[in-house]
Amino acid sequence: MTPSYEARIARANQLAAVYPSSAQLLSFYVELARFQKPVFSDLQSRQETDPRALLCYFPALVKLISRSGTEPLRNFAALNLQNSDAQMILLSAVWEHADAVDPAGRFYARVLLQPFAEYLASRGSGVAIAGEGSRCPFCNARPVAGVLRPEGHGAKRWLACSLCSTEWPYRRVLCPGCGEEDKDKLPVYTAGEFPAARLDACDTCQTYLKSIDLTKDGHSVPVVDEIATVALNLWAEEHGYAKLETNLLGM
Repeated sequence: MTPSYEARIARANQLAAVYPSSAQLLSFYVELARFQKPVFSDLQSRQETDPRALLCYFPALVKLISRSGTEPLRNFAALNLQNSDAQMILLSAVWEHADAVDPAGRFYARVLLQPFAEYLASRGSGVAIAGEGSRCPFCNARPVAGVLRPEGHGAKRWLACSLCSTEWPYRRVLCPGCGEEDKDKLPVYTAGEFPAARLDACDTCQTYLKSIDLTKDGHSVPVVDEIATVALNLWAEEHGYAKLETNLLGM
């Protein structure tokens, strides 16, 4: 179910024209996806399983960010990414899901770890482990989005990993943040501007997960549509909800 980098890039370019307010974010994402694509291909061709192999890509990534990134991202690289030891410590911390990682550092690590983790996940059977766990069954990262896929006369919910892009089935009436099961405490919010996107919120833990409904738009690429609908994030945060996990852009 993991979309190719070509599909992600094409969808981001398409949505940039549909949602002008998100065009800048989507253009930046396209640059990152174009950077990640050859990293994935290189790791795949070499059958590389050692994360130290990612160190050689840091200079090109820093150069990309110096051209297109924000000032906080540029400053972080100048102060913290000057040698391979620092780079490896950062990669290890994010790979192990450490919470106390600077958001800018997390960004750099995730840009490189994502194609690495996707490659490792692709070496398996390609079938997610069934179960009720709210963390990825492959790499233990939190989900970045929900995905509603057609099944029978309705839709089944899957969660999409924020790191390796694995998808795994998850009950629809169940909060992935705290396990709340009371449907009255699990409101769903939608906006007409984004017909295929919804916010699955929880009034118990005050978190939310954005879901992309493929029964309403089968052309959606969840990881991209999730970024394009950033206006929903802003609405949720204004109403007191915190996102369960940020996306690649830290949003």
